[in-house]
Amino acid sequence: MALGKQKSFSSLIIKIAIAAIALSLAVMLISTAMVIGFKKEISRKVFGFNGHINITSFDANSSFEDLAPISKDDNFYAYLDTLDGIKNVQVFAHKIGVLKKDESIEGIVLKGVGSDFDWSYFQDYLVEGQAFEVQDSTRINDILVSRYTADRLQLEVNEEILIYFVQQRIRYRKFKVVGIYKTGLEEFDERFALVDIGHIQRLNKWAKDQVGGCTVILDNPDDLEKMNEYIYYQVLGPELRSTTMKQANPGIFEWLELQNMNEIIILTLMVIVATINMVSALLILILERTNMIGILKALGANNQSIRWIFLYNAAYIIGIGLIIGNIIGLGFCATQYYFEFITLPEESYYLSVAPIDFNWLNVLLINLGTFLISLLALIIPSYLVSFIDPIKAIRFE
Repeated sequence: MALGKQKSFSSLIIKIAIAAIALSLAVMLISTAMVIGFKKEISRKVFGFNGHINITSFDANSSFEDLAPISKDDNFYAYLDTLDGIKNVQVFAHKIGVLKKDESIEGIVLKGVGSDFDWSYFQDYLVEGQAFEVQDSTRINDILVSRYTADRLQLEVNEEILIYFVQQRIRYRKFKVVGIYKTGLEEFDERFALVDIGHIQRLNKWAKDQVGGCTVILDNPDDLEKMNEYIYYQVLGPELRSTTMKQANPGIFEWLELQNMNEIIILTLMVIVATINMVSALLILILERTNMIGILKALGANNQSIRWIFLYNAAYIIGIGLIIGNIIGLGFCATQYYFEFITLPEESYYLSVAPIDFNWLNVLLINLGTFLISLLALIIPSYLVSFIDPIKAIRFE
């Protein structure tokens, strides 16, 4: 009867330890996949809208919304196109205006783009209509506005709007709304609309080669700092400067860095939980097997061989917990990835659904790290075997 109760209690302890490891691993996998997903998706939005590096004039009197012109015929523009690691170089210009429809008005920053503009990013965020194609020979009157602006002014696709520009003589231009986009980034959606750069050049009385700046799009965003340093010191002249999107949008990227800290805290806590449960389980199992340990010692077994027996069993328990944890964690991630059942307030998180990014190397490292840390933590409590006296242990009940 006592033996049956002992086995039942041991079985319960083992099940609790397996459950703790499985849940801890599942939480680690889910949190890591979501944090990496957040970083990738939000970075992709920021980089997709404004590129990775912006090259502008060093004029201290110009602001980002009203940049002093530079010439795209300078040697640096053609040279950048030849560098390895650069996917595209495209021109842009900004102009502050006021949209007017009936009695409603809305401030806007027009972003002028040229024929070299890469539209692949906006194709993913177009909610209505389509993008426009800029021709070098003629100006087109198409405009792409955000969902935020369209809702504020009750704009629809194919509708014509007036934009006023406050300068020495107030001017206005009529544009046709051909598309509506939504990135979810308030910093962009509330401010920008896209038009043909030719309109801004004419309003500012710039020459055909003059633009507000150049955007550099990289093949690999990880090369951002290294490439920016090379462009700034080796390619550009003293009258130009290069700015990364991380420098231009520090708030967003600092928020993303905080997610790294959250990930580290979660991983640390979950490993501690799993380790404490395994240590507790091992100590209880050793105490429950005191009689068996005494018999093994009486038969000639040394402390090290007995310790290895318990460590082998502990490794087996950890392995089962990891298998179950992988099933739960990866199953949850796959479900969220394909069905997007967890939604988020986009105004707070920049995304409408919780993103998932599968990285099998991270999955392997988390599994391996959890296994090794949990097992190494059991080495010290396994020395409890050395303090068990065979004679007392055999008589122990």
